[in-house]
Amino acid sequence: MLLEAKHLTKTFGEKVAVNAVDLQIEKGSFTALLGPNGAGKSTTLNMLIGLSQPTAGQVVYDQQPKLGVVFQGSVLDNMLTVRENLQIRAGQYRHVPADRVTVLSQQLGLTNFMSQRYDTLSGGQRRRVDIARALLNNPDILFLDEPTTGLDIQTRRAIWTLVQKLQREQNLTVILTMHYLDEADAADNVIVIDHGKVLAHGTAAELKDRYAADLLTITTPDVSQLVANIDRKPTRVTATQIAFNLPTMQDALDILTANRTLISNFEFRPGTMDDAFLALTGKEMR
Repeated sequence: MLLEAKHLTKTFGEKVAVNAVDLQIEKGSFTALLGPNGAGKSTTLNMLIGLSQPTAGQVVYDQQPKLGVVFQGSVLDNMLTVRENLQIRAGQYRHVPADRVTVLSQQLGLTNFMSQRYDTLSGGQRRRVDIARALLNNPDILFLDEPTTGLDIQTRRAIWTLVQKLQREQNLTVILTMHYLDEADAADNVIVIDHGKVLAHGTAAELKDRYAADLLTITTPDVSQLVANIDRKPTRVTATQIAFNLPTMQDALDILTANRTLISNFEFRPGTMDDAFLALTGKEMR
């Protein structure tokens, strides 16, 4: 195990931000810490990195790995160019090859704007530069704190494609926090945190299978008859439609087959990470 957190706890006065969290991170894995605002994700990440000391518990590394961190807010200088920012920070590390900035600029697609000032870049360009800065020391573990917040969907996908490529090609261990639930599908391990506690963990597929029901919506000319035929409580009934939360696709097929003469149309949607997340953390606004 590359990294393990044992009963990790952080309090601020009487407020318990992180409550006895246990984590196990394997080398080369892609782990997502998922949770609502104020759930304790960033506080947990800061303790794993060493920026914050736990009130109780400990963080244990299998070795002394090199860490790279992409923070929510950039630490780069707005008035300097991309090249100047990266070269200055490369000089703060020992044993960084002289061509490291050039290599990273090519790998991450920065070459077209290396001479631009950082504050003139788009959100997606800034994020790629932030990732390049975190990779200067060729880290074993890359930490990212909500790296795609505020970016449009095309840019978010480009950032995730980049991170997954780095993980795959360099056997990089990636640990990140995120808000966008659909992005958790890319992770090997998803850890759902709320109120400072781990509520569930596993692959995205495992969490969806465990906590997210499939949804079958049927359009019918005879709602009352269809309701009478199906021995399940519908989740929604309108003048023309009935919706059911179902545990498996086979349940949907059984309903459709048995009632095909009453069905004019239907839609089947497998359970999503949104469904699993709401089932675990509740639907109320924070």
